[in-house]
Amino acid sequence: MIAALGMMIAHGSAAAALEALPKIAAEAGVDDYAPCPADRVAQEYETGVRLGARLVALGSRTYPAALSGIADAPPLLWLLGQPALARKQAVALVGARNASALGLRTARRLGAGLGKSGLVVISGLARGIDAAAHEAALPTGTIAVLAGGLDCPYPPENLALAQRIRAEGLLVSEQPFGLAPAARHFPRRNRLISGLARAVVVVEAARGSGSLITARDALDQGREVMAVPAHPFDPRGGGCLDLLRDGATLVRGPEDVLEALGTVPDSAKGDAAPVMDAAAVRDPAPPPADRDAVQARILDRLSVSPAPEDALHRDLAMPPGDLAPHLTELELAGVIARQPGGLLSRVA
Repeated sequence: MIAALGMMIAHGSAAAALEALPKIAAEAGVDDYAPCPADRVAQEYETGVRLGARLVALGSRTYPAALSGIADAPPLLWLLGQPALARKQAVALVGARNASALGLRTARRLGAGLGKSGLVVISGLARGIDAAAHEAALPTGTIAVLAGGLDCPYPPENLALAQRIRAEGLLVSEQPFGLAPAARHFPRRNRLISGLARAVVVVEAARGSGSLITARDALDQGREVMAVPAHPFDPRGGGCLDLLRDGATLVRGPEDVLEALGTVPDSAKGDAAPVMDAAAVRDPAPPPADRDAVQARILDRLSVSPAPEDALHRDLAMPPGDLAPHLTELELAGVIARQPGGLLSRVA
């Protein structure tokens, strides 16, 4: 996007920048480059408008704020359904296509529980865990990120689900209308799933699963990575066990996700709200002596090697809402640093 703006500034207009692109490409060794024809662009836009979709541009007020901060945010996105969902706090649920019965039940429980807390549930419309999560979260809000065009949902057996999400939730794609998804499109799609979310929960995934690509994207984007533990003899859960071994937050139910994010259900507003008890409202700052003691314990347990924040909660026997102010103070003082994936370390 920055490069495109630079081109327009250098050449005076978007039209002039497009005219200059073939020459620039040739100088870079690409001889057969040609910009997308204007009539084809107009045709795609008209198709989207006819289907009721909205085209949003990076940098505009309607572009999803969470996604705009990732390194390779798409310059344009097609949204079809309820665009306001893309501006709400969200959690991604992903996992195996050949999910077990237990995995499907877990996905449904997580989708329903997180939705009732006010969080939007994001997934990729795949069979198995994705479909179960979408189904459970439809009443409260779900987003399906497609690998192909919005008019080419995949797999075919989820077409009815895609139509329901279009009516009640939101379909998202960076691809043009009419593009049927190919294998190479799915890893690109996965970065959007994680980019739109505050956290990615892997419900069931084998080693080498595409869901682990989403988890790696989440780490690169500074999102929380969480995983549901699996039986060690079930190959469909090997990827989840690896994530947990490497520091992902363990998830047994919606409460674990909410605790890790520092949110609790707010039935009055229907949105996730910060964890805060009555005493914290009356006196948000702990007494100086207590503060110094707690912060000394925090620093005693951290080193220059990053450690999971949830492990710190357990070691200190402190809920996230009580520990958060101390971590914020130490971070602002430059004593500790946050790392991608919910990790903390002391500053050397």
